Amino acid sequence: MTYGHRVIATVGTGITELTPSRGFAATLAAATTVVLASGTGLPVSTTHTLVGAVLGVGLARGMAALNLRVLGTIVLSWLITLPAGALLSILFFFMFKGMFGA
Repeated sequence: MTYGHRVIATVGTGITELTPSRGFAATLAAATTVVLASGTGLPVSTTHTLVGAVLGVGLARGMAALNLRVLGTIVLSWLITLPAGALLSILFFFMFKGMFGA
């Protein structure tokens, strides 16, 4: 509905070339990570975990197999979204506090 299809395309084809066996290895690694993190109570993002797994599959083939421009964009977006989320949550908190008083 929004940009989900672009995220899936980037993870599936933009970071490195995935074959069925590489895709299976990345998916199994991501699923194992999510299950272990959930079991220990750690909150993890499944999308970030899958990106890390695809990156690992690409690294197993060597640095030349990775699209470093796409990886740079992903890392930059992660660095931007963390403070942006924090700032927006502060803004919304004070906005709702002013509206509803508490």
